[in-house]
Amino acid sequence: MNRVYWKCNNAVVSIPSAGPSAGRWLTAARLIEIVRAQPGITRAAAAHDLGIRSGAATELLARMRRVELLDESPAPAQGRGRPTTVLHAHPAGPLIVAVELSLTGWRVATAAVDAVPRIEYAGASLSPRPGPVLAEISGVVDDICRREGDRVRAVSVSVAGAVRDDRLVQFTPLDWPDVDLTGLTADDSPTAPPVLVGNDATLAGLAEARTGSARGVGTALHLIIAVGLGGALVVDGVPVIGAHGGAGEYGHVPFGDPTQLCPCGAHGCWDLTVDGRALARHRGDPAPENPLRYTYELLETQRASADPAIQEAFDRVSGSLGRGIAGLVNIHDPDMVTLGGLAAALRAAAPEPFDTAYRGGLMSFRKHLPPDVVDGIHGDDGPLRGAALRGVDHITTVDAIAAWADRR
Repeated sequence: MNRVYWKCNNAVVSIPSAGPSAGRWLTAARLIEIVRAQPGITRAAAAHDLGIRSGAATELLARMRRVELLDESPAPAQGRGRPTTVLHAHPAGPLIVAVELSLTGWRVATAAVDAVPRIEYAGASLSPRPGPVLAEISGVVDDICRREGDRVRAVSVSVAGAVRDDRLVQFTPLDWPDVDLTGLTADDSPTAPPVLVGNDATLAGLAEARTGSARGVGTALHLIIAVGLGGALVVDGVPVIGAHGGAGEYGHVPFGDPTQLCPCGAHGCWDLTVDGRALARHRGDPAPENPLRYTYELLETQRASADPAIQEAFDRVSGSLGRGIAGLVNIHDPDMVTLGGLAAALRAAAPEPFDTAYRGGLMSFRKHLPPDVVDGIHGDDGPLRGAALRGVDHITTVDAIAAWADRR
């Protein structure tokens, strides 16, 4: 069923009710989730998953086609026999706008109820001044809203910073202050699409749990590294976001040197031991202006030269990563750990130190069957995909579907 777990404008979004107008769309909401989770599914297979007869499935799809939610098209031909058809988002159906702000730039995409982001615009790297950047993004979002009209039902934002109650409260690498991102649309009318704001690591964890390496896993821990480390604990496809949406700041757990002051204001943060800043420190280099670029360049250098000094730096960083993951496994008891961003590359650069530190940090009863640590499949697209999923969750509750159908 639709999972509603996010906060919007300081209030927890309610679980969809089945009132007089909404109750008749309960099975439709389930069908949309099946189509989203299983791209290319046939009507017969979807009917089986729903536990309904083929005639009921035909009637349901006809009703959903009339209100422009789902449609059906012939599948690609595969030899002889009667051609089959597959279910997909209706071409005139509801949309969300997904926005991603990362250290490498920003992107704006649209997604239908299939939650697949389609890039509309990509911008250059962010600047230390948020105003001009947000104004440019707002212009793109408003252009899409004018073009698509009332098809746009929500704007979902992923940001590589700390989030609290739908506000960006700390974007340390660029020293952005507390920023309200709900103004990314110029429309402030009561019918304007809501703006939902989430942390990039949390949203990447959502994507991996729903459509990635941790799909079908009950409890998954996802970690990403860029400048610093973030993550999310995802239980049955639902990220644990905390009291105000700011959970998952694992990089600021004091797994590091307690004498080191982190830009976040705390001492001893794990962040300082697992990214480009740590690599530079181990090599005796000045603190890099762009730790993300520094790490990528060092990885390329090491692949080309196999320099022992560089390898030692990777060994130490990979060991710190493995040791910290062991600590989080001891805390959360996940079925699986997935890695995104630079985390996968850093482990691959020094797999033995990682494995030794990971297994060495586990409690004894976990050592015989430790959770697998696997690479995520969405890579750098994880946060944007997660933003799309979050937005689609918001617009495919039973009540939201009923509201859309009434307008149709």
